[in-house]
Amino acid sequence: MQSTLSYAIIMLAAGIGVPILAALNAALGQRLGSPVAAAVVLFSVALTIAAVILMISGPSKLAGVVSAPKHLFLAGGLIAFYVLTITWIAPKFGVGNAVFFVLLGQLISAAIIDHFGLMGALPQPISVIRAAGIAVMGLGVFITQLA
Repeated sequence: MQSTLSYAIIMLAAGIGVPILAALNAALGQRLGSPVAAAVVLFSVALTIAAVILMISGPSKLAGVVSAPKHLFLAGGLIAFYVLTITWIAPKFGVGNAVFFVLLGQLISAAIIDHFGLMGALPQPISVIRAAGIAVMGLGVFITQLA
């Protein structure tokens, strides 16, 4: 139970960071005149922080990267797509609107991944309640667009 609460708090903090990341990087992109330049800066800072943490925690953990299945590296492309698109679109569409649609996409893809147990996820079938929750979220996104 303690680890579940700890995980929930950490992921809540990560979730809080998503719109902050979007707003900060969108502002940097506007200041630089280029969402791509802002993304490069963001990735450079992120790489530096991750590399420092890796060096502290044990660089030998990186040894398995050569034998890892190549499709797992698609995650890097997906994060680049997210950062580039949110940096470009948020100033035009609004951070809230952009993040709401990202969240809706996350709910839908997470439900599909869990339902089929894709990529090693613990299978958790989509129930009526879960489907209703996604529908309510979709309605919430629609309502935010009316304001």
